[in-house]
This record gives sequence, C-alpha cells and structure tokens, in this order.
Amino acid sequence: MNAEGTTVPGMRLKLGRPDLGRYADRFDVPEATGGLSVTFLGVASLLVDDGTTAVLTDGFFSRPPLLRVGLGKVAPDRARIDAALARAGIDRLAAVAPVHTHFDHALDSAVVANLTGADLLGGESTANVGRGHGLATDRIRVLADGETVTYGNLALTFVESHHCPPDRFPGAIETPVVPPVSARAYRCGEAWSILVAHAGGRTALVQGSAGFVPGSLAGRRAEVAYLGVGQLGVQDEDYVRTYWDETVATVGAREVVLVHWDDFFRPLDRPLRALPYLGDDLDVTVRLLDELAHRDGVRVRFPTLWRREDPWS
Repeated sequence: MNAEGTTVPGMRLKLGRPDLGRYADRFDVPEATGGLSVTFLGVASLLVDDGTTAVLTDGFFSRPPLLRVGLGKVAPDRARIDAALARAGIDRLAAVAPVHTHFDHALDSAVVANLTGADLLGGESTANVGRGHGLATDRIRVLADGETVTYGNLALTFVESHHCPPDRFPGAIETPVVPPVSARAYRCGEAWSILVAHAGGRTALVQGSAGFVPGSLAGRRAEVAYLGVGQLGVQDEDYVRTYWDETVATVGAREVVLVHWDDFFRPLDRPLRALPYLGDDLDVTVRLLDELAHRDGVRVRFPTLWRREDPWS
C-alpha cells in the first residue's frame, strides 16, 4: 500500500505489521533543553524551532482513514489540526514547506500556514494547494531548484528530488485544489530535499520521501539526516543502498533519524504504529540501513512524537 492507500504491484502478501517494540531503544534522540530543536509530528512533519523562529515541513495532521482516502473525498480536519498545533505549542510559524504534494504531506499545509501566519513554500503544485484554500498571494512563495530562503536564523535550501517508486499519482497540480476532493487530486508535484542551516552552525537534511535525483546533493553538507523511509522496505537492496549513498553518505550526515514510517491513516491522538507489511516492511528497511550505517559509522534512530529533540547533541 502506498501513500494513496492502493496496492503496489509486485509487493509481497504478508499480513500484520512490524512491532515497534523491537526498536524501543532507538527512540533515543536527546530531548532538547533549549535553543535549536526538532519536533516530530508524524509522517514527515518536522517542527524546527530555535525559540525565535520556527518552520514546519508538511504539517499533515488530519490523517483521514484509509476507507475515506480510497473511496471518498478528503479535506483538512480543522479539529485535528487545532489539536495538533496546540499540543505541539505552535501558534506562529515563519514557513510551512511540504516535501511534495501528495495528500499525506500537503493536505493541511495551507490551513496551517493560514492559522499561523506562515509563508507556504514549494513549487507550482504547492502554490495551487495554497490558492485552493484562499491563501493570500503574498504568502505563497514558488521556489526554484537550489533556491535558499531565510527566516531569522534559519535558512532553507530546496533541492530537486523524486518520489519513492512507484508514484501512484505523478505529475503536477495544475489548477487550485479546493477540498473536499479525491486524494488523487493531490498529485506529487515537485519533490524536494530540504537542507536546513541555522546561523549557529547546525545543519540538517530533510528527505521526506525515499526518492532521489542522482548527484543532486553533491557538494551539500548536513550533520543530521531526517530520512524518509516510506515504501523503502519493498524496494530491492540496490535501490536502498543507492538511496543511502545519494542522501546520507553524500551530505556526510553522522546521525540519521527515520521518518515516514508511521501508519498515517491512524489519528495522532492514538499511539503510533508502523505501516502494515502489505504496504511496506520497516524491518527490512532497518536491517539494510543498519548495515550501511555500520559501514559508514552512522547512528540510526527514531524520533519520539511531540518531543522537542536535539539530534545534534
């Protein structure tokens, strides 16, 4: 099952889902005690905050159930959005940046931007998500490959990337998306690797989808990689190794924090669980990434939902 809740051709028929309990000791990213922090909010939603300026990737909090995604129409759930913002302590943001525009990343992005006074960042597809929600034109910023935008002490650089195969809803969003709509309306659009740099010297890569453009990150550096692993467990081993080399190894990250492994059809007020084996295999992913991490002297961890963390500690 991919981000749209449909079956991926060629995947194994295996029931159940990975037990997160076997990775309990990996949820050990140090808690932030002040200054710069990153808070995991499910899927690839990450709040980066230095106490003065905060930016958010994706901001996907509605998490509609599988049946609605597959057979009905989706729309932002204002109650769930409000609850998530309150629990995360978010009242103002400088920017919201979807890593691409499938529903499990961009469904709520314009609503969150509107509620928090943020700019909405991305390509034309992201802009059409914003336009469909009536977000003010001057709050929508369309970026080009390699462009850097700065808010306070935080600089975000957007580098062209790809969605993990298969991309069930490829292509651009060419007209404003006005929900409720089919999940298919949220085509992938422009996919990004987002490099975050703080004026204090800390750097991170946010790779929200397990796809890549060969060579696109060459010459870029990041101490920490927030590595998207959705659908990675159903790829062949060569793909996984290349993905690691094109992201983690290329930027020289010494710490890897895994994201996009949780079942995003389950609301955030319930404990997170892994995606089912029918759609992904987190156990395979961790086994292969551990081999690569051992080779390169890198630590692989999981983030803890809602907790302000310091991956650079």
